[in-house]
Amino acid sequence: MSATRRLEDQIAVVTGGALGIGGGISRRLAAAGAHVVLVDIDGEAAADTAADVRSAGGRVEIVLADVRTADGVATAVAAASALDSGRVDVLVNNVGDFRPASRTFLHSTPLQWQALYEINLWHVLAMTHALLPGMVERGRGAIVNNSTVEAFRGIPACAPYSAYNAGVSAFTKSLAVEVAGHGVRVNAIAPDLADTPQTPAAAMLRGRDPELIRTWIPVGRFGEPDDYAAVVEFLASDDARFVTGHTIPVDGGTLAASGWYARVDRKGWSNMPNEA
Repeated sequence: MSATRRLEDQIAVVTGGALGIGGGISRRLAAAGAHVVLVDIDGEAAADTAADVRSAGGRVEIVLADVRTADGVATAVAAASALDSGRVDVLVNNVGDFRPASRTFLHSTPLQWQALYEINLWHVLAMTHALLPGMVERGRGAIVNNSTVEAFRGIPACAPYSAYNAGVSAFTKSLAVEVAGHGVRVNAIAPDLADTPQTPAAAMLRGRDPELIRTWIPVGRFGEPDDYAAVVEFLASDDARFVTGHTIPVDGGTLAASGWYARVDRKGWSNMPNEA
C-alpha cells in the first residue's frame, strides 16, 4: 500500500474498482489520500473493498453502475460530480476483459466484437469524454487507462481484444498530446499475468510445475494487484508531472522477454514456454 499522501484531498474515479487490479487501485489511491469514487457492477465486492478502505482510514464512495452503457457512465459521472462541485482530479479507466473469447477469430461473432469493444475501449472514450472538460477548465488532471501487453504482441484467439486495447494505448498517446497544454496528463499501464479473480494464478498454472514460473516471468512470480496499483498511483501523482502519452508495461518483464508459442502437443498456443 502507499507510503505517501501524494494524492491528498484529490477526487479519484476508478472504474471496475472492486476486484483484482481495480480493487488494488482503489485501496492504493485511498491510502495515498484520495477520496475514491469506486464504480463497479458488483455490489458485494464493492462493499468489501470499501470496508477495507474505510478500516484503513480512507475515504470511498460506491457507485453501482455499468460503464459499458451510456446510462452507466452518466450515473458514475453524476455521483463523482456531486462530491465536490464537479471536481474530479484523477480518472482511472480500469475496466477491461478478454471475455467473451472465441476459439479463433473465424469462430467469433459480431456480438462478441461489440461486447469486447464496450468493455475494453468504448467506456474509456465515454468516461474520458464526460470528465475531461472539467479537468481542462481547471487546468489540471490525470487520466490513467488500463491497456494490456497483448496490445503490443500477437495473442492467438483474442484478436478483437488485442485490437481494442491497442486502441486504448493509441487513444492515450494521441489525447495526451491534445490536452497537455491544458495541464492534463494521460497515461496507461499494460499488465500481464496478474493473479486476480479474473485470471487466478491457480488457473494459469493448471497443474504445471510452479518452478516453471521463472521461465515465463523474468521477475519469477505472478503480479499482485498492488504491483499495478503502485504504478497507477505514480502516474496519477505530481511525481509523474513530466510523464504523459505513455503506456507503461507492468508485467515482470514478460513483454521484453517473451511472446506466444505453439504448444508441442498442437493443442493451441501458450505464452508459457518450456512445456512438454
